[in-house]
Amino acid sequence: MKQIPSISLRELKTNNRETIESLANACRYWGFFRLVDLDLKKGTTDQLLAAMKVFFDLPHEEKRQLSRTEKNPWGYFDQELTKNKQDWKEIFDLSLDQADPHNQSQTPWPSSLSGFRETMLHWHHLCETISLTLLESIMQSLRLHRSSLAQHFTHGNSSFLRLNHYPVCKVPADPDEDFPTEGHLGIYHHTDAGAVTVLLQDEVAGLQVRHNDTWTTIASENDSLIINVGDLVQVWSNDRYKAPLHRVLANSKQGRFSAAFFMNPDFSTNCIPQTGDKPRYRSVNWGEFRSARAAGDYANIGDEVQISDYRI
Repeated sequence: MKQIPSISLRELKTNNRETIESLANACRYWGFFRLVDLDLKKGTTDQLLAAMKVFFDLPHEEKRQLSRTEKNPWGYFDQELTKNKQDWKEIFDLSLDQADPHNQSQTPWPSSLSGFRETMLHWHHLCETISLTLLESIMQSLRLHRSSLAQHFTHGNSSFLRLNHYPVCKVPADPDEDFPTEGHLGIYHHTDAGAVTVLLQDEVAGLQVRHNDTWTTIASENDSLIINVGDLVQVWSNDRYKAPLHRVLANSKQGRFSAAFFMNPDFSTNCIPQTGDKPRYRSVNWGEFRSARAAGDYANIGDEVQISDYRI
């Protein structure tokens, strides 16, 4: 079975030409790649996964007291919709505790878990640093200045970290069906709305990417992260790089844990193609686009807003 390409973070940091070209090919043909050579302190990812499991093992009522709402997007939630279907998952969304002119809400941290907040914010910081390197390298792969978008990802950006738990499911959807109508999926097929997603997953496989009209399972491997580009990179690259369709299978035998960091710009950012050729998209205001996409998380609002709606 084909697997997504591997890209060395260590080599990206040195602007290695061959690695930048490999990154371009990965973004062009897959939209996903495995990031290796992370040079993280030993035990960092194990500590994160362990803290996640302790959190999701809390009594349901205690987690519900930390619930996010339409007014406060941070906290626990177990009723999220994708493609107007409820995902088989529970999540905890968190962001840096900093003033945001567009959102004054704060993450409701569990008071009963010592060190949980510090562990999560440390991982958030690490992912933000990795994401900036990835974004700069993606710009370089498009023959653009590495820091051409940096101003949108400094203080005030809307990036956040999502902790995912996919419980054991008694009635999972048939994994051989392209777009199943019966049973449950962990997350239904979608693209990510933002710029770059950095995913840490445990040893239980389940993430699939749509590639050449088939679903390819992305294997779990130690000491690596899974990266995919989002809708905004598709716009900035003027369709040279496509945000990939992906989903997560439900599992009848094992639960699954993952942590997804979504690298997003400031809400005021207006995204337009950067490549110099005839633009295929009109300007996308990130705040408006994100709000429209997020509205479908809570209720069936009909057809969700898609980046294709901005095509010229």
